[in-house]
Amino acid sequence: MDIAGQIAEEMSIATWQTEAVIKLIDEGNTIPFIARYRKEAHGSLNDEQLRNLSARLVYLRNLEEKKEQVLASIEKQGKLTDELKEQILEAKTQVVVDDLYRPYRPKRRTRATIAKEKGLEGLANIILAQETTESIEKIAEAYVSKEKEVNDIYEAIDGAKDIIAETISDNADFRSYIRKVTTDEGMIISIAKDSEAQSVYEMYYDFSEKINKIAGHRVLALNRGEKEKFLVVKIEAPEEKIFTFLEKNMGVSGSFTDVLKEAIDDSYKRLIAPSIEREIRGELTEKAENGAIKVFGRNLQQLLMQPPITGRNVLGWDPAFRTGCKLAVVDSTGKVLDTTVVYPTAPQNKVEETKRVVKALIDKYDISIISVGNGTASRESEQIIAQMLKEIKKPVQYVIVNEAGASVYSAGKLASEEFPDFDTGQRSAASIARRLQDPLAELVKIDPRSIGVGQYQHDMNQKKLSEALTGVVEDCVNSTGVDLNTASAPLLEYISGISKTVAKNIVIYREENGKFTNRKQLLKVAKLGAKAYEQCAGFMRIQDSDNPFDATSVHPESYEAAEKLLKKIGITFEDLKKIQLESSKKNKNTLIKKVKNKKAMAEELGIGEITLEDILKELEKPARDPRDEMPLPILRTDVLEMKDLKEGMILKGTVRNVIDFGAFIDIGVHQDGLVHISQLSSSKYVKHPLDVVSVGDIVDVKVLSVDIKKQRIQLTMKL
Repeated sequence: MDIAGQIAEEMSIATWQTEAVIKLIDEGNTIPFIARYRKEAHGSLNDEQLRNLSARLVYLRNLEEKKEQVLASIEKQGKLTDELKEQILEAKTQVVVDDLYRPYRPKRRTRATIAKEKGLEGLANIILAQETTESIEKIAEAYVSKEKEVNDIYEAIDGAKDIIAETISDNADFRSYIRKVTTDEGMIISIAKDSEAQSVYEMYYDFSEKINKIAGHRVLALNRGEKEKFLVVKIEAPEEKIFTFLEKNMGVSGSFTDVLKEAIDDSYKRLIAPSIEREIRGELTEKAENGAIKVFGRNLQQLLMQPPITGRNVLGWDPAFRTGCKLAVVDSTGKVLDTTVVYPTAPQNKVEETKRVVKALIDKYDISIISVGNGTASRESEQIIAQMLKEIKKPVQYVIVNEAGASVYSAGKLASEEFPDFDTGQRSAASIARRLQDPLAELVKIDPRSIGVGQYQHDMNQKKLSEALTGVVEDCVNSTGVDLNTASAPLLEYISGISKTVAKNIVIYREENGKFTNRKQLLKVAKLGAKAYEQCAGFMRIQDSDNPFDATSVHPESYEAAEKLLKKIGITFEDLKKIQLESSKKNKNTLIKKVKNKKAMAEELGIGEITLEDILKELEKPARDPRDEMPLPILRTDVLEMKDLKEGMILKGTVRNVIDFGAFIDIGVHQDGLVHISQLSSSKYVKHPLDVVSVGDIVDVKVLSVDIKKQRIQLTMKL
């Protein structure tokens, strides 16, 4: 197989692009590095395209390896024909290879193999040929043998039918047709195991939908309902059409029609249908998982790329009832200055004491914002905070942050190493404060599967989910870059080319030698070699470096070209600050406009035109943070409760989660409201909610209905 050509066709890109990326991957380059610093080589494919290409490359290489194993096995049996070899080599999927290999795969003892051991293959061949006028009973007499344990003609005929049934089942063309017609025309149905049982799966107690139409989230819901023993799920195939096809292709027309039909019926119901059902359910699940993983990834990306709130001291508030609310004061650099516990909620209800403690912390540490976790007792804490803010003259605001994963982090090894003297509550409060200051730097410490911005994440292939989400985190961290002198080990290990061991060694090097003063010092870090340096250097930032380019995303391999560029356009690096300020005021790319002929300049500098563009953009706005373009979180000073909501009320909210059937919006009450996919837009058809909204978006919504008993809020964006 021409793997590069196959991938190029599937992804609608040029073959030279796939060949270039495959070469770069095989040379040990990471996806973030290829995406950012090898654009010329592959034609500026983005991170998502490169990751899809990489995954497809692994699949197709595994497929080629599988073909080699299958061909070797069949050849060893002496059964490999030129036609079969060609079919296997041309197969585009592992399913087709499995179908072709099925007749030759070493089998456990089946009813057919036992029948063959009893010498009944000849009788099966006579039935299949249908060339005699003798009755089947008469012919079968010759196969009755006490020695071979064939006691009568009926046992002989049954054995022959078993052989025919397996022959039909092993036919690759038959399986291919049945799989396709079942997928195209079949139904997936579910019924309740107990129709009286109450559950979240009640809409699936009597459910049916065409296989080729069913949405991924319904597939995952059916799987979960089946796993939890509320549902019985099965595939309903167009059996009449399938039997007509099999009978026609088996040539059922002679004297043994009844026997052949019985063999066909047995083959389909016992051997083919269960197998095809497993395959189709597996394919539906895989497709649904891939869709859910993609949604999870997009949500996670938006969450990680939320803009940091910098330059402010933050009070982290981890709400709770019995054990009290844990507080942590964090300065603008993320350093924890103070921690305490207050008991404003039941059963202690020490509200006034809590207010005194919090007001004192606000005054002592000049706190201007409170970051409140959205877990248990969040609503009660919010009410007390809102009351307190009305009582103080200083302008203080609060934000409700998603605390998903905070408890996982606070009880983990990483948090115990970072805060050895803190209990889990103090660690959690510190994390809640920090994830407002710099969501990316804090959330990388948590397994992305625990962050809670997906659907059915616990029901899918955890290895595949973890790999995909890790890729998303890598892309986010590398697109933002990290400050080499302040980044934690968990943040550093997501940088291109940096392993966990090397990340820890970088932190150790800082502790032993002080701050890095240039990127070249990275080569002194234990176990960080030349290749790792090449991969990581461009993503590391040093603000007060010996070399001013170290504070930018310009790669060291392009320093010489960048210096020549500045000389040619008559600009010193000191001038760049003025140019940056001028650009932001006038919204013009001042520096970029100084290069009239980019193609000629690139040739003169000995670099590609795309690389020149990237250097110019970076020098225009050195170390720009892509998160600055995202909307800031909504800062609140007062609380809203569900009972305050009225139909028709228009509110501003933050998108907390996007799923296949809609989006959950935080409108400032304890319960997020749902905007169903049908309510996302009045101007266009919405195929998927992600086409309209993303996690972190600030949106205007109108209240459609409020069900306080069920804690449900229905919203619309059709204003």
